[in-house]
Order: sequence, then C-alpha cells, then structure tokens
Amino acid sequence: MSTTTGKRRKSRELAMQMLFQGDVGKQTPDQVRSSFWEARDDADADTRGFAEDIYRVAVAREEEIDALIEKHSANWKLSRMAAVDRNVLRMAIAEMLGFKGTPAPIIINEALEVARRYSAPESINFLNGVLDAIARTRFQD
Repeated sequence: MSTTTGKRRKSRELAMQMLFQGDVGKQTPDQVRSSFWEARDDADADTRGFAEDIYRVAVAREEEIDALIEKHSANWKLSRMAAVDRNVLRMAIAEMLGFKGTPAPIIINEALEVARRYSAPESINFLNGVLDAIARTRFQD
C-alpha cells in the first residue's frame, strides 16, 4: 500500500470514528470536532484534513445521505443497523458526494477495508450491496 493510500484510508477511518462518536454519543458536530482531536497525535495535517473534509460533507448532507441509505438497504431502518455499519456507509457516501476525483469502486473498496477492521464479518456483504446499489443508481458517470 502506498503512503498516499495509507493516509487516505487512515482519513476514512478517522472520519468514520468522528461520525460514530457523534452518532453514539449524541454529540453535535462542534462537540465532536473539539473533543475528537484532543488526544490524537496519530494523524498528520493531510490525513486530518481529508478526514475533516469527509466529516464536513457527511454532516452537511446528513439527511440526503441517510435517505440514500434507507432507500437502498431493503428492509433495514438506519436505527436498526449496527452503529459502525451505519457510519461506514455515511462516510463512504459522503466521499462519493463530495469528492468527484475518486471513482466509486475505489471508495467502496476502501469503505469495506475500514469495515473489515471495525465491523462484524457478516456486515461486509451488506455494506457492499448498499454502497454498490447507491453508486450504480446515483453516481454513474
């Protein structure tokens, strides 16, 4: 894995963790931003910046992102999904919406790598299916 790929994956992990913190901790975006970085020294400025960018898009477009997840996750309500899965989806969709330079298949693959680290093994197929359906219907070039 190249240094750039490693930094991008770390950024995606951090963005997902920020989303998770806000979701599970019922914190506002400002509360997340102020507390999340306090005890962290594992991210350089570029890694932190990309994580912040993804988080910013996810927060700004939360309703749109959640509607896409609900529409493409047959028979699953957001509230019933595992918190990690819900926030991996939000992170990946935010990147698809906010950053046109990275192709959807790469974003999906990276999201699944993050999920392999933080989620249950049985979630991978579910996440892949939801993200693939969203990418096919929403982000066709």
